Amino acid sequence: MAFLPFYISGRKQLKVVIIGGGYAGIAALTSLVRYMPDIEITLVDPRRHHIKITHLHETFRYPLSDVLVPFSVLEQRFGCQHICAAPAFDEATLQQWHDAKCVIFDDHAIPFDYLLIASGAPGAGAGHAEGILELNDFTRTAGSELLSGYLAGEGAVNAPISIIGGGATGIQYLFEIAHFLQRHKFENKLRLIDSGERVLKQFPGRFASYTQACMADLDIDYFPGMLFRGQRDNTIMLKAKDSGDECALPSGLSILFVGKKQDNQLAANAFGQVIINQRSLPYIFVAGDCSHYQAFGSNAMTAQSAVRKGKLVARNILRHSGLLKILEPYLHHDIGYVVSLGPADAVGWLALENNVVTGIAAHVIKEIVEAQYDLLLTGIDTYLI
Repeated sequence: MAFLPFYISGRKQLKVVIIGGGYAGIAALTSLVRYMPDIEITLVDPRRHHIKITHLHETFRYPLSDVLVPFSVLEQRFGCQHICAAPAFDEATLQQWHDAKCVIFDDHAIPFDYLLIASGAPGAGAGHAEGILELNDFTRTAGSELLSGYLAGEGAVNAPISIIGGGATGIQYLFEIAHFLQRHKFENKLRLIDSGERVLKQFPGRFASYTQACMADLDIDYFPGMLFRGQRDNTIMLKAKDSGDECALPSGLSILFVGKKQDNQLAANAFGQVIINQRSLPYIFVAGDCSHYQAFGSNAMTAQSAVRKGKLVARNILRHSGLLKILEPYLHHDIGYVVSLGPADAVGWLALENNVVTGIAAHVIKEIVEAQYDLLLTGIDTYLI
């Protein structure tokens, strides 16, 4: 058993319920098991697999199974129990669960010493419609299968494909699709529709200049400052953000990557404990995209922040259960971020935001960071904190 500073066990075994099996939930689970091997953990998630979402765009090159980790494997590896469900809750429900020390939904009543909410944030999509794909579609079917299925359809030959959203996710899929079309010698025109005036607007300007130069090399059309208004009858409807002018372009398929909703995030104190009615619930913690910490650390909706929050709340759950009850505040700041630009290219920053890295060097950094999380899934923790 690993040593955890400021933790002196106050009981032999804890019962912890984790709602959500994404990056934050799994980081918390592995950390809890690391410091308390005999802990009793119940993981509640509606899927059968944990999805390594930062690899999902690579399913244009690799099988979807490569980015899925069955919860049954994690059950055996870490001694936890998985319940396939998506319990609905609001602040009133959380207060009731806290007071009862029991998660109650459907036919389940799961007693706990501590509860962790790590259910993520929903995508801000447009719902299912003909000729439209969203990120969630790629969690069920590999990108290569989805696109091949579309390109085999009637009227798809040479029909333009529109990617909506110039953030990190949209850019990563844009380049994977461009290379997929090249490899298979499809002649469909590819375009990017973006509401911003440059791609990757949350990053330094050099991200945009490098990425847009690579887009030009691949003959990808770019439409900045445009809002998506729908896809119908092989036509995409757009509206200029500034002038309000509307236009329509031929488009056989629109793929939406428009970010995550920040509504209904749970507020938490600096230690990760949920705040309801201006009071902290000492036995309910929150981590990941569904959380907003009142702390100096990063609240970015990234896998990096989700993992750090998950690991932090795991340590704080154990410390709160111990004799000292000295909790650790959330102070993590991202130490880098890399955006993939296809199979062998990337752009990112490391240590300082102005320290921009491109090409193979950035691609290697991304592979190293993601390998670190892959090791965590096997029970090997190489994170410094």
